[in-house]
Amino acid sequence: MPSKTRYASSVTQPSVEFEYYDTSTLIFHWLTAILVLVLFGTAMVWNYVTPHDHFWRPVLEATHVSLGIWFAVVILLRLIWRFTGMRHLPAEVGISGTLSRIMYWLLYILLVAQSVLGFVLRWRQGEDFTFFGWFTMPAILGPDRDMAHTFEELHNWVAWAIIILSAGHAAAALVHHYVLEDLTLRRMSFRRTVIPRR
Repeated sequence: MPSKTRYASSVTQPSVEFEYYDTSTLIFHWLTAILVLVLFGTAMVWNYVTPHDHFWRPVLEATHVSLGIWFAVVILLRLIWRFTGMRHLPAEVGISGTLSRIMYWLLYILLVAQSVLGFVLRWRQGEDFTFFGWFTMPAILGPDRDMAHTFEELHNWVAWAIIILSAGHAAAALVHHYVLEDLTLRRMSFRRTVIPRR
């Protein structure tokens, strides 16, 4: 017959339970992050490293435009998935949770705005708007160089805002993982390990 102490220990032992985001949500999250970095990187290189290079500037610009089309599709699908099939985990409480939700939605707004600005900018520039040469995006707006300059400035400012907020988002995730030692960052991992809930 087991002792009372041993029985109590088995009852009070924390349940082995851990929730991850679903695979589709993880794919959308990390694909968005990669595209943001590559799009920002290609723009920085052709503007500041190879601005007068007759080979690399067109290559980088064409790559940026093509990935921008893909980025817009990813953001659209990510929003649809969020409101239809995404696994919603319990929200963080307190001021940290509030700030996290504000940053989250602000990033979404900026990502959508950046996609729209990218399309409008390319249409107003009146230049080639193709996806890796496979197909051409139909022009909804006509060329307008003055308007193109305005949209280019907005496109650049929103890009920097996304990078700064994304850096803050990443820094917060690292604080949760290494300082607070909670499970926030682990939820974004594709590796499904069972971890006792504290």
